[in-house]
Amino acid sequence: MNLISNNIIDSKIIELRDKFIIIDRDVAELYGVETKRVNEAVSNNIDKFPKDYMFELTKDEKSKVVEYFDHLETIKYSPYLPKAFTKKGLWMLATILSSKKAKEVTFLIIETFEKIDNLKYNLKQLETTTDNKLKEQLSQKSGEIIAELLEVPEEYDADTETSIEVNFGLLKYKRTVKKVHKKEN
Repeated sequence: MNLISNNIIDSKIIELRDKFIIIDRDVAELYGVETKRVNEAVSNNIDKFPKDYMFELTKDEKSKVVEYFDHLETIKYSPYLPKAFTKKGLWMLATILSSKKAKEVTFLIIETFEKIDNLKYNLKQLETTTDNKLKEQLSQKSGEIIAELLEVPEEYDADTETSIEVNFGLLKYKRTVKKVHKKEN
């Protein structure tokens, strides 16, 4: 089975209206269907998508996501406002689309959302706690979550070196990633 890596999923998740979401265009790409099919599934089952599952971007929000996320450049000239799916909405969409790939990818997306939520929680706790032992535990766990999010899948080899250093105040995480190439079988 050839699943999509966490890195690809993570690159599609954006924060909008204080929620982590994935834009319909990216959902379609991850699920291996056309954006039109995703939106048809929603239109035909609109009662299954309340506001905390899916919402339509405003014109201003559309402009901002196009400006800040290069991979969304293709929606710039679309006459339609994109839809944004929360993790609940993605789960509902996968049940409607009923494809094996949609379900498999949704599991990975939900796991990635969960890791991001856990990291966000840990970082908030790091800001407020005065217990040094707890700070150390939270820092360790946060580092593990970041490592999981940046993990290079086993089916890839790494050649050249690149460093990523993230400083979260109390938590400093440095990861060296090498240029990645798919392994030949």
